[in-house]
Amino acid sequence: MARRWAALATALAVVGGIGLSACSRGSADSIDYAIDGALITYNTNTVEGAASGGSQAFARVLTGFNYHGPEGQVVGDTDFGTIAVVGRTPLILDYEIKPEAVYSDGKPVTCDDMVLAWAAQSGRFPTFDAASRAGYVDIAAIDCAPGQKKARVSFAPDRGFVDYGQLFAATSLMPSHVLADELGLGDGGVTTALQSNDGPVVERIAAAWNDTWKLTPDLDLAKFPSSGPYRLDSVREDGAVELVANDKWWGAPPVTERVTVWPRSADLQDRVNEGTYDVVDIAAGSSGTLNLPDDYVRSDYASAGVEQLIFAPQGPFAATPARRALALCTPRDVIARNAETAVANWRLNAATEDAYSPAEATPQINEFAVANPGAARAALADEPMTVRIGYQTPNARLAATVGAIANACAPAGITVEDVAGDTTGPLSLRNNDIDVLIASTGGAAGSGSSGSSAVDAYSLHSGNGNNLPRYANGRIDGIISTIAVITDPKELARLLTEAGPILWADMPTLPLYRQQRTLLTSSKMYAVSGNPTRWGAGWNMDRWRLDR
Repeated sequence: MARRWAALATALAVVGGIGLSACSRGSADSIDYAIDGALITYNTNTVEGAASGGSQAFARVLTGFNYHGPEGQVVGDTDFGTIAVVGRTPLILDYEIKPEAVYSDGKPVTCDDMVLAWAAQSGRFPTFDAASRAGYVDIAAIDCAPGQKKARVSFAPDRGFVDYGQLFAATSLMPSHVLADELGLGDGGVTTALQSNDGPVVERIAAAWNDTWKLTPDLDLAKFPSSGPYRLDSVREDGAVELVANDKWWGAPPVTERVTVWPRSADLQDRVNEGTYDVVDIAAGSSGTLNLPDDYVRSDYASAGVEQLIFAPQGPFAATPARRALALCTPRDVIARNAETAVANWRLNAATEDAYSPAEATPQINEFAVANPGAARAALADEPMTVRIGYQTPNARLAATVGAIANACAPAGITVEDVAGDTTGPLSLRNNDIDVLIASTGGAAGSGSSGSSAVDAYSLHSGNGNNLPRYANGRIDGIISTIAVITDPKELARLLTEAGPILWADMPTLPLYRQQRTLLTSSKMYAVSGNPTRWGAGWNMDRWRLDR
């Protein structure tokens, strides 16, 4: 399994070595950036937020100790701070935030923000609606004096999380002082309550963490300070987010003064024709066949996320035979061929295709290689079934996918209803609005992936927020937990081989194909690079330049 926490010099060259100046003659002062997710919350660490387009929008608004580079690798952000390994058994890390690091409201960035991120995502306080506890669950303690710039993070014995660079990275650290002010807790009050396990106060903190940062046109900007080169300026009535240069940013200023981030829309082709968008970062085929004007450049590449059927934990798919029945009649070969890629057979090693991926492709996959309506009918004992399948619209490729499933499953007595909508997502499964969600990792419209298989595997760990099927299997929990802390290739292969038959038998999800990405840029854009993770092309938007 690929481990991507090391900083790579190539990515640093893309970010810092472009040598572009905000004063370049003929450069535009604004850029329009279109993505394939909704912009619903500033907090991309909630279940809903992690599946949204927020990571693509805010990678250079809410910074951290690391960010995800053009290959999805983790790169140290030394503008923000540094990490030093001071112990291996157990793993102990010293974090130091830059002395000059302040939010756009002038308040300092402190280790209090790290304590909040850990508490919210560690699983210790279940009222936080966090998407994932991967890595954070292994932290035994954070030594942080409220208001200070240094913290020591100690992991539990034998729980040295291998991909620790994924923690406290861009978009994971939210401004704790906003919650302290909101709740009247005073300076350091959030940290004190979390460290002392003050139950009633923690409940209030969790509720505020879940709901304070919703993106609406009438939001109070004072609650949305930035720790990056850009800050939030406004949310438009049409859902677009306006970012402007942050004058409190202590690093190199952004090349372009303003970036408007546009959420998924039905008129993408028209806007490309009109030249409205300068950068477009979407799932391939989601907007149908795009005809590009001569002044656009296109690149296609594989994401780190896998498009999949995610089954609801209640309703018709609460029972395993029903999940297996739909999987048996789903034409995975046809669906993948239409997406111009191969069928994906991985659940726990999904982020990167490497030597370990075949370990999950056990003989059981042969049952589900092509549509078999007869086997599906037998699995249901000839009982008819109606299935509501949803996905976030508009998405031409997923609409065709639902159509293919409906046609193939009709002979099995399975009626498929397309119930997609523009707000369909993880909460649709939770609220019983749909029976199946077609989405990438964690229910995302975009890639959804962290770039780390060890992190993404937690989407099938019991109790994890983005475990949307609410799947619970003690042995799979043990395998996922072990994968997170080992590097021995033979043991990794053995664990994945063991997991394969269990997951194909239980069928909490059905992988379809690796989500392909399309990046469109104006021929006058510079320094834009794709990214296979959920942070997308926005990972270095402060280096983008548009010539006029």
